[in-house]
Amino acid sequence: MPGFPIVDSHVHIYDPAAMPYPWMDGVPVLKSPHLPADYDRQRDGVAIDRYVFVEVAIATAQRVEEARWVGALEDPRLGAIVASAAVEDGQAVRTELDALQAATPKLRGIRRLIQGEAVDFCIRPGFVEGVRLLSEYDLSFDLCIFHPQFDSALELVRRCPEIRFVLDHIGKPGIKDGIDQPWRDQMRALAALRNVWCKVSGVVTEADHGGWTRAQIEPYICHTIDCFGFDRTMFGSDWPVCELASSYRRWVDTLDAILSDASEAQLRQLYRDTATAFYRLG
Repeated sequence: MPGFPIVDSHVHIYDPAAMPYPWMDGVPVLKSPHLPADYDRQRDGVAIDRYVFVEVAIATAQRVEEARWVGALEDPRLGAIVASAAVEDGQAVRTELDALQAATPKLRGIRRLIQGEAVDFCIRPGFVEGVRLLSEYDLSFDLCIFHPQFDSALELVRRCPEIRFVLDHIGKPGIKDGIDQPWRDQMRALAALRNVWCKVSGVVTEADHGGWTRAQIEPYICHTIDCFGFDRTMFGSDWPVCELASSYRRWVDTLDAILSDASEAQLRQLYRDTATAFYRLG
């Protein structure tokens, strides 16, 4: 385990009793309150300095309220909020972005889930127009895709050179089935675009939930860091979704073992400095 407190770039905090999350009906194990106190209990001694809240696919009408609710949490470790917004609406998303900025001073980025949409969803004109607007608000964009959508994500980034992107969950490659192409080539192409960073997060949930091993995920993690370097990769737990496949502590310990040859400076970059700079945590 790292010998210093971590900055976790990908945490979900929510309470289904407070706001509606319709998708949780299909994943009942996650349909319960997951609040900062629960996070503390389940991180099992891993020291956390700060974390970034990432939207939880709340019902559309509640997006602004979710950001306001999270922003009001009395947890000094909450450093930034990545909210959801309908960027596919193009110029019309301004109203929502204005409301989000008014809702919380911790707003640092937007994530509009792509993974459940059509392959070309993120390169439709309205979506591209909406993402490009984020530069006016000094907001980044979290890319959350499944690997078959990778080519479209690449094209979106190429069309929006003024936007800072971060790829969630290393692009969700087909780890369980041992699929690494064309993902490996696509990661190399994405990393060549200097306005993109990558979260080493959500890896174990793309593997065999009940039987994944270090050997199964290590090539994907090593390739990610080889492509992006430590200066553009950041640690993320994807808590509590990660618990579908791993405890918080096991994920950190496994990643730490994979990176056993990394220097102290490289580990600090991955576990702290990249996220701190990207999300302007101060």
